[in-house]
Amino acid sequence: MTATTIDSLLVPQLDALLYEETNFTANLANASALLMQTIPDLNWAGFYLYDEAGEDLILGPFQGKVACMHIKPGKGVVGTSFAQQAPILVPNVHEFPGHIACDAASNSEIVIPLVTNDGKQLGVLDIDSPSLNRFSEDDQTILVDFVKTLVAHI
Repeated sequence: MTATTIDSLLVPQLDALLYEETNFTANLANASALLMQTIPDLNWAGFYLYDEAGEDLILGPFQGKVACMHIKPGKGVVGTSFAQQAPILVPNVHEFPGHIACDAASNSEIVIPLVTNDGKQLGVLDIDSPSLNRFSEDDQTILVDFVKTLVAHI
């Protein structure tokens, strides 16, 4: 994997973008747009939100092609990251056991859980790329900070 191609200014950009806005949907929509506009070589960036009643993750605001609408915790990269409450960086999604192929063009993926300061599980940030080995550990560090900043605004 290579060093990050995600500008470290992404986090303060998000913080400024969401300044004094508390609407959950608006903040997620703008966050996904910011990711698609600023990170090179992506084909999908968005959110899956946990629905306690249905006990699954439901498609939330995103940028990219149409996507799977329901994912069970523990299934695929999205569901596994949510169930483990840990970021997952996948260099080649075709080698991930149980990968859910919502877009056949995706080859690598990174998923970061959304959790409030009091431990409430909101869902996950999911980002896909058509390139193999697209995401680095440095990218993951920046995206974890991105999610922390986002959660602070919702």
